[in-house]
Amino acid sequence: MTASTQGRELVVVTGASTGIGAATARQLAGLGFHVLAGVRRERDDNAIRDLGIEPLILDITVPDHIAGLSARVNEDPYGRPLRAVVNNAGIGINVPVEAFAIDDWRKLFEVNLFGHVAVTQTLLPALIRSRGRVVNISSVGGRVAMATYGPYAGTKFALEAVSDSLRREMSPLGVQVVVVEPGAVRTEMLERAGTATYELNPELAQRYSGLVHAVAAQAASSAKSGLSSNDAAKVIARAVTARKPRTRYAVGREAAIATRLARFVPDRMLDRLLAGALRPHMP
Repeated sequence: MTASTQGRELVVVTGASTGIGAATARQLAGLGFHVLAGVRRERDDNAIRDLGIEPLILDITVPDHIAGLSARVNEDPYGRPLRAVVNNAGIGINVPVEAFAIDDWRKLFEVNLFGHVAVTQTLLPALIRSRGRVVNISSVGGRVAMATYGPYAGTKFALEAVSDSLRREMSPLGVQVVVVEPGAVRTEMLERAGTATYELNPELAQRYSGLVHAVAAQAASSAKSGLSSNDAAKVIARAVTARKPRTRYAVGREAAIATRLARFVPDRMLDRLLAGALRPHMP
């Protein structure tokens, strides 16, 4: 694909206010694409706006916002085709399965899964016309569900399954579907995982406080040593631009190792390995 061709194509990136999404928008704009960057707040608009980056207020759980995005793509003043949709928006949470209120489970799935499905459904006609692609940003948590990651990993496991099914449905239509699985990447989401708290009643606190403390400490350690958002953005850009992309890209050595372990190591052994990695962080 030539630079002049890229300059005539649109890419949508959701969750582009900060972190991986913002870095991906800048990376793709630097390659010559016109990036429609979804942000949730007006104050993020100016922070991300740049040459080749057009911010749009986009909450992927709001139907009117998604309809506005669709109109912007289909009514592009230059008639540019849609090259790719990068479904990156999401929220993270570390909390034991028992302790996470069922309404909060629903809210998490609304953002981390159903919102991506809604955006993808709406833009698929444009992608089919352009023979573009869907790039879903999953996580190493979409392949390995560690303790207290059940709610978050549940959304990512589901996104992986939807991506597999969609890939098989879209293949005859010329649309490619790619999954990107970041491991430890230095972002606000990972840093918050080391400091965020979820209200536990006294009984649950007694049962899980040591585990929650250990996971928070492990996340804080990972945030310091993880890859940069720019590193992740380069992998995502490769998923967007490669002539024959892989079905999955792991981001970082940690993610590559974890996904391989999940495929080849028996469950009980993997349980012991994960528990051993957590043990140094236990109070």
